[in-house]
Amino acid sequence: MAVSDAVYALGGSAPAAVFSPRDAAETATRLRECDDAGRAVVLFGGNTLQALANDPARYDVAIDLRGLDRIVDYEPRDLTIGVEAGLTVGAFDAALAEHGQFVPLDVPRAAVATIGGTLASGWLGPRRAAYGRARDFVIGTTVALADGTLAKSGGMVVKNVSGYDLSKLYVGSFGTLGAIVRANFKTVPLPQTRRIALASLPEGTRGHAVANVAALDLEPVAALVIRGFTEIDGRDAPEGRMLLLFEGSERSVERATRESRSALGAAGVPETRLIDRDAPATFARVLDAYVALLGTQSTTYRSVGLPSDLSARVACALRAARANELGLETIEDLRTGDLIARVSGTTGAGFDARLTGFEAERRETLPGARVLAAAPQSRASLDAFCSPPASLAKMRALKARFDPRGTLSPGRFVGGI
Repeated sequence: MAVSDAVYALGGSAPAAVFSPRDAAETATRLRECDDAGRAVVLFGGNTLQALANDPARYDVAIDLRGLDRIVDYEPRDLTIGVEAGLTVGAFDAALAEHGQFVPLDVPRAAVATIGGTLASGWLGPRRAAYGRARDFVIGTTVALADGTLAKSGGMVVKNVSGYDLSKLYVGSFGTLGAIVRANFKTVPLPQTRRIALASLPEGTRGHAVANVAALDLEPVAALVIRGFTEIDGRDAPEGRMLLLFEGSERSVERATRESRSALGAAGVPETRLIDRDAPATFARVLDAYVALLGTQSTTYRSVGLPSDLSARVACALRAARANELGLETIEDLRTGDLIARVSGTTGAGFDARLTGFEAERRETLPGARVLAAAPQSRASLDAFCSPPASLAKMRALKARFDPRGTLSPGRFVGGI
């Protein structure tokens, strides 16, 4: 089907055709046809995390997997579920919640983000320190390979011990090895109570507040210091806001609330606001902020590291931003060590030139930082990934085995894979 839909444009070019298969078999057939014809393919879901990968080196066909949107196998008593890749995370969450269960994917824009896209991007959520990463919940996959093969790995039981766990291989591969058409997950019980404690940090209180939160007996499942990103709660403070997410039994959350309020008060924080009914919506706004753009004048990075070096990385990002006349907003994840840094233009024209300067400095001081969100005109000059790993040659060899003709998302992965 010929199209001229800007939704599928990447790198300043749009595909000559878009296919929207309705099932796994049709997906495999379309991939085989493209592979035989030498046409490069990019896979699409909700189009929420495409900026996490580079623009494709070649791009002829988009395959939109949103038509694969069924829950195909759900056994609540066994705590397992199998879904097609085009199912939205929002629909996935709602189906599990009906049975008092969940999978902590923590993905932005859950109403449109798809299961397949979330896994393919290797998304890392802020609750992973408490629950684990998305890949830790995957117990099986069905993947359409470039030659039309439907390859299955794992199954619908939590303990799969035979053979290689190829399901983990596809998570974070950005569609360069195959198209995830089905994923099976283990689920966990939904917490009885969820509460957010949100406190503005006056001047000189951040260090003490962070130290006191780190010493809590009952740890929050997420602990963030947010500076800027006012779309989350409409406010800011001299040293940002402390956001603590507690989940568990009503009794444990009440105790954690008392301890956290006492800890923040001892650090000089005058007030801690509690959010109960709106906690899910507030946490969703936090996740959405990770990939939100300020028009065409912003770019957002994730720097992965240890919680102990967060302050040093924030200082490095701030120096690089100031040196290039860019504004800086940050989300510091006190449990995982992630730093989310959004730089934005503050003086009108010339944002891309200033971003180039920031890029040069952050590669020296934050070499592991990866792009989370960028406007199309900025993405062309950015490498979405950090420095290639020592295993790059092995990764290239793996790509050659799975996709010898380079049909799937050529150039999108680290090192131009």
